[in-house]
Amino acid sequence: MGRGVRRRSLLAGAAALGAMGAVGCSRVSTAETGSGGDLLERLRAQRTVRLGLAGEQPYSYIGRDGKMTGSAPTIAKRIFERLGVPNLQPFPTEFSSLISGLNSQQFDVVAAGMYINPERCQQVIFADPEYQMLDAFIVPKGNPLNLRTYKDIAESGAKMATGVGYAEIAYAKEAGVKNITTLPDQLAGLLNVEQGRVDVFVGTAVTVRNVVQQSKSRKVEATPEVTPLVDGEPVIDVGGFAFRPAETNLRDAFNRELHKMKKSGELLRIMRPFGFGEEQMTEITAEEKCRP
Repeated sequence: MGRGVRRRSLLAGAAALGAMGAVGCSRVSTAETGSGGDLLERLRAQRTVRLGLAGEQPYSYIGRDGKMTGSAPTIAKRIFERLGVPNLQPFPTEFSSLISGLNSQQFDVVAAGMYINPERCQQVIFADPEYQMLDAFIVPKGNPLNLRTYKDIAESGAKMATGVGYAEIAYAKEAGVKNITTLPDQLAGLLNVEQGRVDVFVGTAVTVRNVVQQSKSRKVEATPEVTPLVDGEPVIDVGGFAFRPAETNLRDAFNRELHKMKKSGELLRIMRPFGFGEEQMTEITAEEKCRP
């Protein structure tokens, strides 16, 4: 994704909840390089896996009921049950802290729909992606500035907002957008567009659609999908689960179950309630997206 650090935080106090959830949970030692790791066996013995969440709908977040939800935790629950690990423990944190938190063993797996790119592949290993994604904009009702591409934003001089660390920042800069503000999450983005503080909020297509639909706002709308460009070439991003580099045995076991779900159609059935459709399903591999 030529994309930098990505995403987000929906609920204040989520990180604190994660910290409380981690109390009393012993850390799993890092596997020796080259062995493939024994984390899966350790998780089976503990019967619990700790998931790093980033607080972004629909990928992974803590709902109003205080429970973990989202497409990634739901997928994780199904797969880890089949791997003999029945319990999930959430560890909400900022998106920019997910990789460091994983590698410092604060949690065992990143379950946040993390975009796969060569930079991140130098720090973690990824399962094959469970989805592909384009972007979309939140704009005032009627889209008065006719913003349908990043170039439109640049040429109009519109005030753009996106999330802290969102990859959309790089895409906007690539298109020549100068006036970029960062906000905590997509709900804050919607409210800022409603109030006229910014002209457009940019995020992933499913995230943008969901927040507009759920807000029932009569003041804003979501645009059709937007394809970002890097060096003049269209980019389709993909997201997946991340693991510590030494834990290839766990990643490979996870991958095998994920591919079974893709083949049977179970993956799409799990993800539909979170706003994903057939167009978000992908056969792209992590290896392909890790190439420079």
